[in-house]
Amino acid sequence: MADVKLAIVYYSSTGTIHGMAERIARAGEKAGAEVRLRQVAELAPEEAIASNAAWSQHFDSTKNEPKATADDIVWADAVLFGTPTRYGNVASQLKQFIDTLGPQWGQGLLADKAYAGFTASMTAHGGQESTLLALYNTIYHFGGIVVAPGYTDPLKYADGNPYGVSHVTGGGNDAPLGDAENNALDHLAQRIVKIAGKLSA
Repeated sequence: MADVKLAIVYYSSTGTIHGMAERIARAGEKAGAEVRLRQVAELAPEEAIASNAAWSQHFDSTKNEPKATADDIVWADAVLFGTPTRYGNVASQLKQFIDTLGPQWGQGLLADKAYAGFTASMTAHGGQESTLLALYNTIYHFGGIVVAPGYTDPLKYADGNPYGVSHVTGGGNDAPLGDAENNALDHLAQRIVKIAGKLSA
């Protein structure tokens, strides 16, 4: 059987989601997948980016990284979307990318793939679950298969999010990923590669 093709498509403003995406990419490769790590384009005006030092620094350090295209989704057997929480919802940058996939959706090219998501917010009850659930509304329209981690491994009781993986950044927006989050990210990658492999067998 050919390797599972895993696309990790994300938006990150200050670097948290970027770090989570990189962790998932490494875990996906260890699980035997061929991985594409792709950032969606920044849409915010320059003055907004410049108003936040961490945002400006992250934008400058990642501006030359490969940007997501529709082909990355069509190519993939499994897709993991990453987004910070924005008022309990998907960040506009990722949503705008998803909204460009109408032609591929119309041809049925987004269906029958495994999908899941990961997110972060400043506070523990800052909309993490609602962001992932909102993201999955789109997957249903794709005809995709949501492969949420649930509580399929005891480690999920440590990170506590059955809908995907989430991280609390704290008031300074800079809390590092801990063992619970890293283990949950590894599990998410391993699980979606495993399920996608079964779907494409």
